Amino acid sequence: MAEDLDIVKGNKEEKYQSLVPQIKGLLTGEDDVVANMANVAAALKEQFQWLWVGFYVVKDNELVLAPFQGPVACTRIKKGRGVCGSCWEEAKTLIVPDVEKFPGHIACSSISKSEIVVPVMKEGEVVAVLDIDSEAYDFFDDTDKKYLEMVVALINF
Repeated sequence: MAEDLDIVKGNKEEKYQSLVPQIKGLLTGEDDVVANMANVAAALKEQFQWLWVGFYVVKDNELVLAPFQGPVACTRIKKGRGVCGSCWEEAKTLIVPDVEKFPGHIACSSISKSEIVVPVMKEGEVVAVLDIDSEAYDFFDDTDKKYLEMVVALINF
């Protein structure tokens, strides 16, 4: 298991291409999902320096805050509410260029300007979501979607 990350400078694609195998190495041989979510959040935050990176897990028909990196966050989110709840309900990655224009956005931090939320799937059901916030508008794109979907697929829920 790797314990240090090789932080890459360069374009977004190069950063992901370096980071994804390192995340795979972090997760290999570890069965604890909480530990794995924690390391994924930390690795992504370390490489990209986003405002907030973390997980919400589905528990008792709510999304409940799980391992994250960044400022304090909302603890529970209902299905269909905000970007995370909508991602859960739609079971697809959502990219939001301006969170203030997203209907029902939950403002955990006024600093957040754009967001991407990726569903974590198990047996065709959403079991968690990976939520990432940026301080910049229109920050996330299809490159993020592609690689973050790869990353969440590595986590064995």
